[in-house]
Amino acid sequence: MLPNSSDTGAGESAATSFLGEPSLSAGALRLFDDDIKGVGYVMNVSRLWAHDPAALDALSDLLLHATNAGSLTHRQRAIVIACCASTLGDSYCSLAWGKRLADDAGADVAGRVLRGDDGPLDGAERALARWARKLAGDPNSTTADDVQALRAEGFDDATIFAVTVYAALRIAFSTVNDALGARPDRQLGTDVPAEVRDAVDFGRPIA
Repeated sequence: MLPNSSDTGAGESAATSFLGEPSLSAGALRLFDDDIKGVGYVMNVSRLWAHDPAALDALSDLLLHATNAGSLTHRQRAIVIACCASTLGDSYCSLAWGKRLADDAGADVAGRVLRGDDGPLDGAERALARWARKLAGDPNSTTADDVQALRAEGFDDATIFAVTVYAALRIAFSTVNDALGARPDRQLGTDVPAEVRDAVDFGRPIA
């Protein structure tokens, strides 16, 4: 059996996606232990990816590579992910990274970005936000002018490539989670600022 509420402090059942319980492999147990050490409970997304922890490890390695290649700051990554996730209608990553953006930039800024309002951001951040939303909404809608807008804000071509890879990988991660019914953790819904929670009126409901 997966860790239950007494093991995780989650206070909820293990049925948190469309899939059944994963086998308790060494990789799965590592994911669960990392969650308990990091946030105090096993996240629903970890229960889902426990079906193939090696796939999550490989994806995480690629994300780290893209982060380093693009010299992306935590705030930049939070903006990119919040914009990708909210455009896709992914409530889980919107809440999780909306909270991180709120911690960095303030709850009002995070809520506005999740609603598509980039007014509080600086020019470079607005260019990243526009790019991320285009990638998540319709990658075939991008133009050379969009790339030039990123260059105009100081991003060179290698960084633009890294940002695009990073965003695409996050879109893939969200797609797996959403398609297989992963619901945002109840604790996450409680922990996020009201401005973030109110902005996320889409996607899977909080567990």
